[in-house]
Amino acid sequence: MAPYLDTVKSFADVPITDAGVDTVEFLQAADGLVGLFDLLGSTAFGVVQSDLRGNVAKVRARYEATPTLSATLESLVANEQGEKKRVATEGLLWLLRGLSFTCKALENAQANASEELSAAFTKSYENTLKKFHNFVVKGIFAVAMKACPYRADFYAKLAADPSGGTPATQEKLNADLNQWLAALSSIVARLEDFYAKGNYAKGF
Repeated sequence: MAPYLDTVKSFADVPITDAGVDTVEFLQAADGLVGLFDLLGSTAFGVVQSDLRGNVAKVRARYEATPTLSATLESLVANEQGEKKRVATEGLLWLLRGLSFTCKALENAQANASEELSAAFTKSYENTLKKFHNFVVKGIFAVAMKACPYRADFYAKLAADPSGGTPATQEKLNADLNQWLAALSSIVARLEDFYAKGNYAKGF
């Protein structure tokens, strides 16, 4: 075993070509982000994790059904356009929103070492997902934000080696996390722009 970020695919290692973002490797990295919520250790985040996992599954199902047409996320969305139900297009859209929320929350935490996670996640929610949610879902997220663990506890879990090995130094953890988040932010921005230019979010 090893510290968490060493055990999952980094967004920094997801290939991006002129054709777009590699679908398979992006989904592998997204799986790693979904697992990150286990380290937050609160059942209140179950709804967030479940939503992310469900949307990853929708995109993966489309890839498995049409792999030659879905090598990149951009080609997957474009090739689903003519269909009545664009399940993967909607799933990826919501996945991007969830990834953006998580990314910005952790960027907030990285930028302000004195800020507790509950504040970092609340700020991110208000700037990302909140505008898409109804009253009930906003209430669920409000509970989840309050249930964030202490910052020190979360970072200790992120650095720890579950098998009892040497934990990552704070310096290495910060470098790995910053690289992971910068790549994720770049991919999300790229795909949001792709959706906007192609009007792919229409109807969702």
